[in-house]
Amino acid sequence: MEEKKKKMSFNIIKNDPLDGHKGFGKGVLSLDNVSPVIIDIEAGEAEIDIGAMHARSAVEKGIKFLPNQDEVPNGKPYWLVWVTIDRNEEGPYYAGVTACYMTVDREIRRGYKSLPEHVNRMDKSLKRHIIVDHMDEKSKRVLGEFLRNHNEELWNNSSDELKKSLLDV
Repeated sequence: MEEKKKKMSFNIIKNDPLDGHKGFGKGVLSLDNVSPVIIDIEAGEAEIDIGAMHARSAVEKGIKFLPNQDEVPNGKPYWLVWVTIDRNEEGPYYAGVTACYMTVDREIRRGYKSLPEHVNRMDKSLKRHIIVDHMDEKSKRVLGEFLRNHNEELWNNSSDELKKSLLDV
């Protein structure tokens, strides 16, 4: 039998996991509303890969990551973008969007990424920051179009800062 490939989508806002608790765990950030988007810079393509939450995306599998970019001179460039969804009075929207750079050389099974940067950018996304200024213009457009096409309502409810950062480049 031929199986249909499951379409990946963003983690959508769920009920508050701390609902009903009087104080324990309050102030803890939940990863329920964050999703990783991988952008293949050369191909100009973006896709959601939930495996990236634990460094197990299709791009990252089987790769040993090194902290020095010079050790991976022929690495293919990617952006890992942390996208957080929240809800306001208008409805759900893209609240936090932060990008991290990485490279992967499949031939030597090595890659470059700064693990502290990836962790810090996920944290910034969860805290509703928009950090995409360091991305190349083509990748910003790819991400903006991907987010808009993925869910027009989320895009329309998002901040002007996000829209200008990604499509008005």
